[in-house]
Amino acid sequence: MSTTYKVTVNTSTHFDVVDSDVSSLDAVSLGDSKFHILKDNVSYKAEITAADFNAKKYTVKMNNTTYVVDIANPLDQLIKEMGFAVGASKQINSIKAPMPGLILEISVAVGQEVKENDPILILGAMKMENSFLSPRDGVIKLIAVTQNQAVDKGQLLIEFE
Repeated sequence: MSTTYKVTVNTSTHFDVVDSDVSSLDAVSLGDSKFHILKDNVSYKAEITAADFNAKKYTVKMNNTTYVVDIANPLDQLIKEMGFAVGASKQINSIKAPMPGLILEISVAVGQEVKENDPILILGAMKMENSFLSPRDGVIKLIAVTQNQAVDKGQLLIEFE
């Protein structure tokens, strides 16, 4: 079974590469990230000038032209389709009530700097206390509720700068 990789060159050109396509290349290593490649009777000199293995991003100089190449394997493609990004930072800017309830405690103030997992507030709902922790590092921009206030599902509770 062959594996298909999504390759993007200079963020504008996209194509699929099957691992059998790569194995059919006539490539000879010249040492230290330099290669001589023969494809369809055309000779290419290639050099990998920069590589970020975690991001699967490479800068390749081929016949004196530089290209930035991004490679996505099937797992990377699936993660992207699901709406996730590998290594992405959290971009949560607000906390909303997941259910109707009563604000029992607010542990922060406007302008306060919080770290990820710091306690923010406690929402009482269905005879349970639900503690909300900060989803990211940041500064509290707005507290849209007060202690002992009843809230509806989806109501804005806290907003970050």
